[in-house]
Amino acid sequence: MSVYDKKCAMEVMMDLISGKWKILILWRLSEKTLRFNELRRLFPNATQKMLTQQLRNLESDGLVLRTVYAVIPPKVEYSLTDLGKSLIPVIRAMTKWGNNYLANLQIETSLECEIA
Repeated sequence: MSVYDKKCAMEVMMDLISGKWKILILWRLSEKTLRFNELRRLFPNATQKMLTQQLRNLESDGLVLRTVYAVIPPKVEYSLTDLGKSLIPVIRAMTKWGNNYLANLQIETSLECEIA
């Protein structure tokens, strides 16, 4: 079943951004275009298989652009599409909500997770 076969926009949204690394990938790509190994270094707890899978999903959903350069060694870069960029305000709002939630619980947040 395609993500687009669902009737509820919330289900579509959940499918597009669900996954342990998808939102974090989108956030990092909002800052700049990155190569695969740069993303691996940013997410040391993500396996190569999982990161590849999440990037492929984001690409097939039209949120991430994968550019392959015909050079040796091969060079592949990932960047956000315009559709992917349109999700950044949503991610910022979710981060703000999360910060407020943690503040209510009197738990300090990591500055590393802040989104400008």
